[in-house]
Amino acid sequence: MSYFMTDLSGTSVAEPDEATMRTILDGLADADDEHPDVSLTHENGWSLSAFPSGELLWLLWENLDEPDAPPRQLSGVSKDEVLRLFGLLAKGDTAEIERLAGS
Repeated sequence: MSYFMTDLSGTSVAEPDEATMRTILDGLADADDEHPDVSLTHENGWSLSAFPSGELLWLLWENLDEPDAPPRQLSGVSKDEVLRLFGLLAKGDTAEIERLAGS
C-alpha cells in the first residue's frame, strides 16, 4: 500500500517512516494562515490532516475520492495520538480512525 505526507510548505514525502512523520508534524509549530496543516494520504483515498490548536491538535478525516462523504473532525488530540493514527492510516487500517471520528 502506498501513502504520502504533505508538509507545511506543500511538499509531498513518499512513505515516510515514523521519525519523518514526527518531524513533519513538529513543523506545525510554524503554521500560519497560508500553510495551516500537514496531512497523510493513503492510496485508498483517506486523508488525515492535522492543524495546531494550542497544546493539542485537531484533525480533519476525509475521503478525497468520495466527494459526497462528509469530512469529520477530531479535536483535542495529542501529538503522540496523531502519530499513532498516521501510522494506522499508512498501513491502510482505517477502522480505529473511523471509530474515533464517529464518536
